[in-house]
Amino acid sequence: MSSAPLIGVKACVFDAYGTLFDFAAAAKGCRDVLGDSIDKLTALWREKQLQYTWLRALQGRHADFWQVTGDALDFALETLAIDKPWRLRDRLMNLYLTLDVFPEVPDVLKQLKQAGLRTAILSNGSPMMLDAAVRAAGLDSLLDAVLSVEAVGVYKPHPNLSTGRRSVRAPGCCHRLPVVQRLGRLCRLGIRHAGGLVQSLWPAARAAARRP
Repeated sequence: MSSAPLIGVKACVFDAYGTLFDFAAAAKGCRDVLGDSIDKLTALWREKQLQYTWLRALQGRHADFWQVTGDALDFALETLAIDKPWRLRDRLMNLYLTLDVFPEVPDVLKQLKQAGLRTAILSNGSPMMLDAAVRAAGLDSLLDAVLSVEAVGVYKPHPNLSTGRRSVRAPGCCHRLPVVQRLGRLCRLGIRHAGGLVQSLWPAARAAARRP
């Protein structure tokens, strides 16, 4: 893979779920109960989770990602007629806080840091969810910032994320970081958006990490 698209890049900003964290891990952790329904539940849960964020953004009816994730899970459990869903719900929600990272994630983040690039998450996840996931995966030292849309109160890709001026607390940092004003611009980190200085594409980041 060519690393040309990352010439001049100073930072890589990633989504959390489905990019760094494997959202399918929660259902897999309940294999003893779900059996062959794991894939169906994972797909429907994720589909509704995304749909609910889009609908809430369009309607201006924001609720944090923890509630949205629970609402989506309720829909999936009921639709698939999972036996005794009330016993399974809490277990699945707790597992969502400690999702597995994809195998290559730690090494790629380490290589990016060694290459002098800053790394961050920009996610729909609530601060509580992201903090739990990052800590459980041991990624604290590999990320310069963990940014949640809760600082603005609207889900991606709403345009307010491009103009928001509120701030969020990054785990492990004693100062506050402004939420992204343009995709990938983290002013307090000294990163400036100019002609694609920040990329959010995981394949491109992996290419950068492999550069000599």
